Amino acid sequence: METVEPIGKRVLIRKDEDKKQTKSGIHLPDKMEIPTLTGRIVTVSAEIAANSDYPIEQYDRVLFNPKGAIPVDFEGDNRLFVVPVENVVAVFRKARGGVASLDEPEQA
Repeated sequence: METVEPIGKRVLIRKDEDKKQTKSGIHLPDKMEIPTLTGRIVTVSAEIAANSDYPIEQYDRVLFNPKGAIPVDFEGDNRLFVVPVENVVAVFRKARGGVASLDEPEQA
């Protein structure tokens, strides 16, 4: 079994499926899709994993700029991309519970 391991300041991303339906429920023709720039981190290079300046890790859902992304013709669906870490522009995080509101007084 072959695996793909990015080197340098790169990550391997599995791009999310392009949307075939709008938020309002309109189905789009096969040739027309809403391009998706989100995906999941499959793996990060050793250089990124060792550097705390990059707050991304395996399985994070990210927003990325596809410019400079290199497609990996490893699977039939062709959704894997090696992406320079500079092109990862945001990480999706769940809101953490139990965070005090700014309006709540501090308790001693």
